[in-house]
Amino acid sequence: MEFSLTSEQMMLRDTAREYARNELLPNAARFDAEGVFPGAQVKGMAELGLMGMMVDEAHGGVGMDVLSYALAMEEISAGCASCGVIMSVNNSLVCDPIETFGSQEQKQAWLPKLASGEQLGCFALSEPGTGSDAAAQTCKAVLEGDTWVINGEKNWITNGAEADVCVLIAMEDSSKGVKGINAYIVPTDMPGFVVAKNEKKLGIKASSTSQISLQDLRLPTDALLGERGKGFNVAMHTLDGGRIGIAAQALGIARQAYEEARDYSMERHAFGAPIGNLQAIQFMLADMATEIEAARLLIWQAAMLKEQKGNYGRASAMAKVYASEVSARVTHKAIQVFGGYGYSKEFPAERHFRDARITEIYEGTSEIQRLVIARSVLKEGI
Repeated sequence: MEFSLTSEQMMLRDTAREYARNELLPNAARFDAEGVFPGAQVKGMAELGLMGMMVDEAHGGVGMDVLSYALAMEEISAGCASCGVIMSVNNSLVCDPIETFGSQEQKQAWLPKLASGEQLGCFALSEPGTGSDAAAQTCKAVLEGDTWVINGEKNWITNGAEADVCVLIAMEDSSKGVKGINAYIVPTDMPGFVVAKNEKKLGIKASSTSQISLQDLRLPTDALLGERGKGFNVAMHTLDGGRIGIAAQALGIARQAYEEARDYSMERHAFGAPIGNLQAIQFMLADMATEIEAARLLIWQAAMLKEQKGNYGRASAMAKVYASEVSARVTHKAIQVFGGYGYSKEFPAERHFRDARITEIYEGTSEIQRLVIARSVLKEGI
């Protein structure tokens, strides 16, 4: 498999990197401390075409490939992990399912605004009692004449407080199991769509994570996304692609932590020389660099397989579980390199450590990724 980048991909990567370094990195600590949504920066990302990267040009996007998306996600997340997940959700969990499963009318109605940054999207699958068990939906959809009436609760909704549109998963007929689940496109300003609360979190604090209450929410029949009874398929397809974005987010966090630790090791002196001269520090840096490179190759492979429209589920699960756990290890080692300063909010190492942790949980825990991988290898082999 060819891993060299095209000139267009390198230009895109460099543009995202410059934006991240100039606009995101200088503000990331403030965003984290204040927990404020980075609206101006998200708008700037949209102006660069980063909020609807894989949306077809006919629908208002820039029509880039999946690897370009992964490259940009790494760069933006290195600048600010919160901005990274905001971008990931809009691209992977909202634009992608509408592009893949939506009618022409739905695509024309929603994708231009989402891609341009005029609107922001969220994805509502998880519930208070159904996280990893995505098939056990209790959010209920009832068809009354020509209107869908929806009631239930959704948890852990990224962008929930700011979103203009929601891709919602709900159960119509529990007797049919996963074949009773539907997907819907929901404008969040409709009566019955209520942001019940915003979570207080360990990391990615500038990205809202909300509980959504659906109270007799009434939708027209054309709000159905994809076929009736195929909502679980919509959700699983969406998460397969979303895992590539989260893997790239984890990679960006890890890379930034590593680069800061590497540079600090040559600035900090102990025993009469930079601590980077000490074998103990060198071994940590060597492990960090090696794992980051390995994670990047897994992500690129998954991105290329998705672009080729092949079976990329196992590859995306491998990329996600490995990159997220690499991010946890690298950010842990970065704190160790910084020593006591790594534990202080004066330096960014502790923020990277906190931001990295969620990448092992959302859009499929590490345990779920291992189940996906194991089932695939047992069925198909390596």
